[in-house]
Amino acid sequence: MTNLFEVSAGRLKPVSRARLATEDQIETWVAENPAILGLDVLIIGRQVIVENRGRLDLLGLDASGNLAILELKRDRTPREIVAQVLDYASWAVGLTTRDVHDIANRFLSKPLPAAFQERFDRGLPETLNGNHRMVIIASELDSTTNRIVEYLAERHDLSINVALFRIFQDGDRQLLATDWQMDPDEVEERSASKVRAPWTGYWYVNVGESEHRSWEDMRRYGFISAGNGRFYSGRLEQLSLGDKIFAYQKGRGYVGYGEITSPAIMVRDFAIGTGNLLSANLEQPNLAHDQDDEELAEYAVGVDWIKSFPMAEAKTFRGVFANQNVVCKLRDAATLEFLSSAFGVPVGST
Repeated sequence: MTNLFEVSAGRLKPVSRARLATEDQIETWVAENPAILGLDVLIIGRQVIVENRGRLDLLGLDASGNLAILELKRDRTPREIVAQVLDYASWAVGLTTRDVHDIANRFLSKPLPAAFQERFDRGLPETLNGNHRMVIIASELDSTTNRIVEYLAERHDLSINVALFRIFQDGDRQLLATDWQMDPDEVEERSASKVRAPWTGYWYVNVGESEHRSWEDMRRYGFISAGNGRFYSGRLEQLSLGDKIFAYQKGRGYVGYGEITSPAIMVRDFAIGTGNLLSANLEQPNLAHDQDDEELAEYAVGVDWIKSFPMAEAKTFRGVFANQNVVCKLRDAATLEFLSSAFGVPVGST
């Protein structure tokens, strides 16, 4: 159960739970920004008509061209909502690439290839719907739904999970908290193992150059960082000592290959050879933003950059793997082959 507290004058004040008048509001929020649930997808359909089966709340497409079936629980019983999602999945598995284009083009304000390029910074795969996942969106997780979903995910390796949202009332403000029944990365990993190529051991990491961080600082002082919320900075904790990473900058390409040398910590505590990182002559001093706020501060992991390039010399090709995750496993065979040549790294040798 998620609880929320306000810190005031050194004391904790509980924030009361509240209810939305209608869960349609959640559907609208997720349709506009699926990232509120931690979903890295492009919404390509809303209230999609499924012949003789009803209307699917939301249909998404991920960076690999796979479908995400998103359905709100509303007032349905556990058996009803799980059966409904499985029924929609049995429909979705039969969708061809042309079918996906048709659904998307009825919903999107621009052609699917353009929307996909804008969302994921990569070209739309030629073949879509190679796999799919199911997400039940609910305000409460009852024991029956929990049991059924865990059984399907853990015993049958189905990519099914429950995204939880909870509303809190703080005076005249309403706050939204989100969580997952099961770790979505673990659910995806179990399901994907049936259809994906084995992971070679390389990680994809987003540089995220912006008003808060500079790639040249990362190259010079040996780190990679993320911040503006633990949803983002917490992803760095997936990286362990000795892991090999390829660093990517949106809109440019791959700029670095290196090995993790220290775990994620707040940048205020990150040490370099000459002292503290924030005391160095940084190209982007805004790296120090919110440095004492554990939620918003930048976090950094140490990196020994084995080979790196200035941003102007970033390496890319049409269809290169890229997405908006801070960290994820790099599996795309064509991208790995390209990076092997561009960075002089034998693929499969970590």
